[in-house]
Amino acid sequence: MSKQRLTTPLVRDADGLRPASWDEALDRAATGIHQARQADPKSFGMFSCSKASNELNYIAQKFARTVVGSNNIDSCNRT
Repeated sequence: MSKQRLTTPLVRDADGLRPASWDEALDRAATGIHQARQADPKSFGMFSCSKASNELNYIAQKFARTVVGSNNIDSCNRT
């Protein structure tokens, strides 16, 4: 394992990035998605990887469309 590999989540504060717990990082991500959804679901976008399984890509598009309400999902499958 590389010594440069992240072993803990990082969150951005006024002073830059700092280590955080998984609970804090996931709460921040959920809050950001909720705020985007409340403001305008079309402001949310997701990018999915073609190297992921079909099932994972299906869940990603289902999440973006049904949970968030955005059709803004793309992947590198078209290249």
